Amino acid sequence: MLRPTLLRAALALAVMTGVAHAGSFLDAASRDTTCAPCRDFDQFANGGWRATFVMPASYSRYGAFTEVADGNEKVLLGIVTRTAAAKNAPGSDAAKLGTYWSSCMDSTAAEKAGLTPVQPLLTAVDGMRDTKDLARQVAWFHAHGVGTLFGWYANQDAKRSDRVIAHAGQGGLGLPNRDYYTKQDSASKAMRVEYVAHIGRILALAGETSEQAAKDADAIMGLETALANASMSPVQMRDPNAVYHLMPTDSLVSLAPRFLWQDYFTGRGLRPAEVNVTQPEFFRALNDLIERTPLDTWKAYLRWAALGDAAPTLTKAFGDEDFRFGKLMSGAKEQQPRWKRCLAATDRDLGDILGKAYVAEAFPPKARARALELVHNLEAALGDKITTLAWMSEPTRQAALVKLKAFDEKIGYPDKWRDYSKVTITRGPLFTARLALRAAEATRNMERIGKPVERGEWRMTPPTVNAFYQPSLNSINFPAGILQPPFFNADADDPINYGAIGAVIGHEMSHGFDDRGRQFDDKGNLRDWWQPSDADAYKVQAQRVVEQFNGYTVNDTLHVNGKLTLGENIADLGGLAVAYAAMQKAIAGKPRTTIDGFTPEQRFFLSYARIWRSLDRPEGLRTRVLTDPHSPAHWRVNGPLSNLKEFHDAWGCKDGDGMVRPAEQRARIW
Repeated sequence: MLRPTLLRAALALAVMTGVAHAGSFLDAASRDTTCAPCRDFDQFANGGWRATFVMPASYSRYGAFTEVADGNEKVLLGIVTRTAAAKNAPGSDAAKLGTYWSSCMDSTAAEKAGLTPVQPLLTAVDGMRDTKDLARQVAWFHAHGVGTLFGWYANQDAKRSDRVIAHAGQGGLGLPNRDYYTKQDSASKAMRVEYVAHIGRILALAGETSEQAAKDADAIMGLETALANASMSPVQMRDPNAVYHLMPTDSLVSLAPRFLWQDYFTGRGLRPAEVNVTQPEFFRALNDLIERTPLDTWKAYLRWAALGDAAPTLTKAFGDEDFRFGKLMSGAKEQQPRWKRCLAATDRDLGDILGKAYVAEAFPPKARARALELVHNLEAALGDKITTLAWMSEPTRQAALVKLKAFDEKIGYPDKWRDYSKVTITRGPLFTARLALRAAEATRNMERIGKPVERGEWRMTPPTVNAFYQPSLNSINFPAGILQPPFFNADADDPINYGAIGAVIGHEMSHGFDDRGRQFDDKGNLRDWWQPSDADAYKVQAQRVVEQFNGYTVNDTLHVNGKLTLGENIADLGGLAVAYAAMQKAIAGKPRTTIDGFTPEQRFFLSYARIWRSLDRPEGLRTRVLTDPHSPAHWRVNGPLSNLKEFHDAWGCKDGDGMVRPAEQRARIW
C-alpha cells in the first residue's frame, strides 16, 4: 500500500546503499511447503496464498499488480473527492477534475439524461442518405474519439523516427480481435452467439423493436466478420515490417476509392501528403464491402459503434448489459463499484491532471532519483551481458551497446504535463464530457502530423501499475504507480528489490532486444543493424522459447501461443538474468545474510515469484490467452526459471526435475 509520504521519500534507499534491514518481506504462509521448489516453483512460492485467498467477486484476476492498484486507488480517491468538494477557480485543472468526477458519480443524472448524451451521434447516423455519406460520418465519429471501421492516427514513422506521420490501419471490430470471428471451436462459436444477442439487447434499449434489433445484430455481425476476415492476426501484427507500407495518400485513396476520402479528410481537418497503411489488404476489402453492403446495415453498424462506446456511461440498464456481456470474457461475478469505474474513467480521460496530483502526494523527487539509480545499475548489468555474449560478433555487439547507452529513461511521470486549457467540462452527462475531451485529444493528435516527435510524451498515466518499452523512442518507462511495495520497498534487502522491481526493469530493457525490439536501432528507426550470422543465432534461441511456451496447456484444448507471447517471454527471461547479475554486484563483498532459512539467491527468486502470484477466473484466463501477448502468470514464473542455471544452482535442482529443462532445449539469449 502506498500511504506514508516518508516511505516515498526514502524509496529505494536500502537498494542503493546496501543496507539490509531485519525482516523477511516474504510471507511464509504464501508458500506451499508440500511442493518441492524444483518441482513447481510457482506452487512452492505462491500455492499457500492461492489456497486461502478469496478473490473479490468484482475481479477477473487478482495478484500483486492488483494489490498495488488497490492501494493507489485509495490515494486517488482522496484526491478526487477533496478536489470535487473544494471551491476551484473556474477553468482550472482542479475545476475540470472535480466537475468530471462529480458528473461521473451522479447516477441520478445519468438516469434522467437517458439517451441524450449519445443522441448527436445517433442523429447524424440517421441523416445518412446513401453510402457516399459513410466517409463523412466516420470522420465525425473519429473526430470525437469514437472508434469505428478503421484506425486513423498520428504516430512516429517507424523508419524515420524523428517525425510524426499519419497511419491508417484495420479496425471496426467489437470483439477483441479477428480470431474471435474466425476460430471454429465450440467456445468461440458460443461467444459469437452471445455477442450477437448482446448487440441486439443494446439496440433494443435504444428504442428498436426486438425484431428489428435482432435483424440488425445479425447484419452487424456479418459486416464485422467480413472486416475480421480481411484483418491481420495478432501474431502477424507483431512483425514491424509487415505493418509498414508508407505511401502517398493518393495510393491509399486508390485502395478504397468507394470510400470518399476527401470527405473524410475534410472532416478531420487535414489531408496528409503520405500515410503508413498498416494493412493495405484490409482497405481493398473495405472497398468491396462498401459496394455490397446495404445502407441500412452501415447505419445499424454505426449506431452500434456509438451505443457500444457510450453504454457504460448511460443508464443503469445500459451499464448492466455492458457488464453482463463483459463478464462472459472476464468471469467477474459482480460489477466494480461506481467509484472504481469513475476513477478508471478519470485516469483515462484526465490522466495528466490526476497524475500530477498523484505524484505530488505519493512520489517525491527523491524517490524518482533513487529509482533512476536502480535503472542505471540494471543497465550496467545488461551491458556486461552483451559484452560477454559468446554467440554475438563484435560489430553487432558494439551496435547493441550503443543502443543500450541511448536508452531514454522515463521515471515516475513526464517532465512536461499535458495542457488541458482548450477543454471545457461542464457538469452534466459523463458521455458529453467524454466527447469533448476526446474531440480535443483527436484534434491534438491530428495536429502532430508532419511535426517533429515530442520524445518526452508518455503512453501511460503516472498512477498506472505497469511499465513499458517504446521501440520507436528507444525508451524505458516506469510510472510512479508501479514503484511501490512489493515491487519497490525502501526497507527491504537487495535480493527482495532486485527480484521484484529489478526484474521488471530488466524486463523492459530486454524488450529493446526482444524479437521485435531488436529490429529498431538506437534512434528508434526500424533498421537491420545485425550481422546475418548473429540474427540467425538469435532466431535459434527465440524458436526454443516459442516451442517451450507452445507446450504449456491452460486447459484441455487451449495452449499458450508461443509466437504471440514471444516478445514478453524473451523479456521475462532476459530481465531475470540481468536482475540476478545486478543483485550479485550489489551484494558482493557484503556479509551474506540468511533470512528465514533462505540464501540471498533464494530470496531473489522468491521475490520474483511473489510479484507474479495470481488467481484467475477461467473465463478471464481464456480471454487473456487469446488476446494478451503476455503468458499466464504461472508460466511467467516457471517458464523462464526452468531455463536458468542460476535458479537451478540456488535451489539445488537437478536434471529430471520439473523446473529443469533439458540442456538442449534451454533458451538463453541475454
